[in-house]
Amino acid sequence: MSANGPRPVSGRAWLGYLAAGTAAVVVYYAIPRQGAGIAARVVLYCLTSLSAAVMVLLAARREQDGARLPWLLLGSSQVVYATADMTFYVHHYLLGRTGFPSPADAFYLGHYPLTVAALLLLIRRRTPGRDLQSALDASVLAVVAAMLSWLYLIGPRARLDQPPLAMVASVAIPVMDLAMLVVALRLFMGTGKRTHSFLLLATSLLAILTADTLYVLQQLNGTYQAGNFLDAVWLGGNLTLGAAALHPTMGAVAEPTAAREHVLGPVRIAALCAAALTAPAMLVVQHATGRFHDIPVIAAACAMLFALVIARLAAMVADQRKLAITDALTGLHTRRFFVAQLPIEVERARRAGGSVAVLIADVDRFKAINDSHGHPAGDQVLVEIARRLRRAARAGDVVARYGGEEFALLAPGARPAELAAIARRLRDSVAASPIAATAGVWLPATVSVGAACYPEHGGDPAEVIAAADRSLYAAKVSGRDRAVVGAGRPDHDPTTIDHLCRLADEVDLRLGAPRSSRAVGRWARLLATGLGHDEDAARTAELAGRLRDIGKVVVPDAVLTKRAALDADEWRLVRRHAEHGFLLADTVPGFFPVAQVIRQHHERFDGTGYPQGLAGEAIRWEARLVAVCDVWAALLGDRPHRQAFGADEAREVLRSGRGTLFDPDAVDLFLDLHADGRIDPVDLDPADVGPAGAGPAGGGPAGLGSADVGPAGLGSAGLGRVGG
Repeated sequence: MSANGPRPVSGRAWLGYLAAGTAAVVVYYAIPRQGAGIAARVVLYCLTSLSAAVMVLLAARREQDGARLPWLLLGSSQVVYATADMTFYVHHYLLGRTGFPSPADAFYLGHYPLTVAALLLLIRRRTPGRDLQSALDASVLAVVAAMLSWLYLIGPRARLDQPPLAMVASVAIPVMDLAMLVVALRLFMGTGKRTHSFLLLATSLLAILTADTLYVLQQLNGTYQAGNFLDAVWLGGNLTLGAAALHPTMGAVAEPTAAREHVLGPVRIAALCAAALTAPAMLVVQHATGRFHDIPVIAAACAMLFALVIARLAAMVADQRKLAITDALTGLHTRRFFVAQLPIEVERARRAGGSVAVLIADVDRFKAINDSHGHPAGDQVLVEIARRLRRAARAGDVVARYGGEEFALLAPGARPAELAAIARRLRDSVAASPIAATAGVWLPATVSVGAACYPEHGGDPAEVIAAADRSLYAAKVSGRDRAVVGAGRPDHDPTTIDHLCRLADEVDLRLGAPRSSRAVGRWARLLATGLGHDEDAARTAELAGRLRDIGKVVVPDAVLTKRAALDADEWRLVRRHAEHGFLLADTVPGFFPVAQVIRQHHERFDGTGYPQGLAGEAIRWEARLVAVCDVWAALLGDRPHRQAFGADEAREVLRSGRGTLFDPDAVDLFLDLHADGRIDPVDLDPADVGPAGAGPAGGGPAGLGSADVGPAGLGSAGLGRVGG
């Protein structure tokens, strides 16, 4: 509402208008229908109808330009409608002309386009964006309304034996009512505030549609008489329209409202279910009454309802997916979507011989913004930075909120030579101007950016992210508001790695299987080299094999070394060691690939492993190698409930799991290397071969490994403890 425009006379003027209008209706029915009373009834009826038009047009003057037009159209429609009333009642009562069609019918039909246009404008203003679900729900109800209108109103009138002009006029009224109903349903089921004015407008439309429908039915039955109870319904519709315009909430009816997340409440579900069942019910009615000429119409309605229900389900799935992959604060993609999309782009680049870049941007000194100005201000800064990053991205790039104040950009096709320019564009976009954090508070903001590219800085998605993360760390360390591209793999702190290796040795000793971890690391390196991987990759496989069981350091001895079968809770505790190991290893800078292998070394090729249920090539190749080596070490070690397997039995177990539990290529290579005598014993003395990444440590007799297996296979045969 305009701050300087006219204001309503009173907040209760609408109640006074309704009370006066109700009194006029009572007087209208009290006036006798003969003599001078006829003229008095006509005058009172027409003045009441015209008063609604006056109220709407006067009230529209106080609205702003955009919100004024729908009400002006409604007022104009009511002027035409009142003109139709005056024409009808003068002809019927005063001139005695009761023929059909009459001049009044032209005016009655003329008010419909104005009303429909007004409702469409209200829909457009109330929901400027996309609201597909409301449109589909309204369409379901509209299809049913159209079918019923044809069966009981339009069809029967079209089949009457009457002159062409009379037939057109008699059919046009229910058709136009149907058009107004369809648009009204879209308005009612859409978004926007349900103010008192809105509800009064809805009541007005419902009253007019109800009276028109009963009027057509009475005409078909030959029972209609001018001045019957329908006049009260029509006048009630007119009066509630005037009251809607006078109500103080009139301006809110046309206020824009963003499309909301739709929740199918019980009322809407009941309405849609009833609508979907109406068409089949009409088929039963047609069959029972022996009237089959409308079967094609009902069949078409059934088909349309089926299509709309499918479309509704598809829209719900699309909306749920959007919610799942969209950050609620910034509107960017989520980290989950980014992490899922990166392997797809890497695989596409691998097939095409192309490249894909990852850039991670971190807002500099963001904690100070929250501490000084509060979290709402921090949220506003994040929203604006997200907008600027999205504007700086190329078409086809994926921009995501990576976590907290971190953002990530996935740039398919970007090559190493372009990374510096892309990172600079992101930085410049954020730092271009201060950000309005709160009213009157403008804050400068900068970001540090780390960038990496496949395949130059990493051979798989995890390595590319790790390289970008290292680059971001380097940018922050070098002073912030900087960009670093492809920072090299840091030299790992030997003290930290030595500590992790000693944890692995401690786990081996607790299990009574010293040197088992060393052996798995040696064999994993041997397999990686045999598959043609470079030194860095072989080193990753070796470290992961060496540290695969460090997560068991948190498992109590009473569970880890229990001789009897584990119960369900104990089993769940043991199975979590892969996640614990991942968290321990991931504390080392640049150790993310090793941590990932530790997490995945109990995944199985057919998806039956844990903790994530990965399958096939979704499991890192290093983890697939470590899985074979890990099981081999377990097979050759003694268990409290069984003796160690012989080499032939162990080979048979690997063969039986080839392609189901284990990567077939890894099994084939391992067995070939064993046949060539290149798979050394588990208990090889550390003086001969040192551990991966640390000096000699640990010693003792061979014993329990990390998994129990049976000769018929792993776990599925029920012959031992799997994955412990």
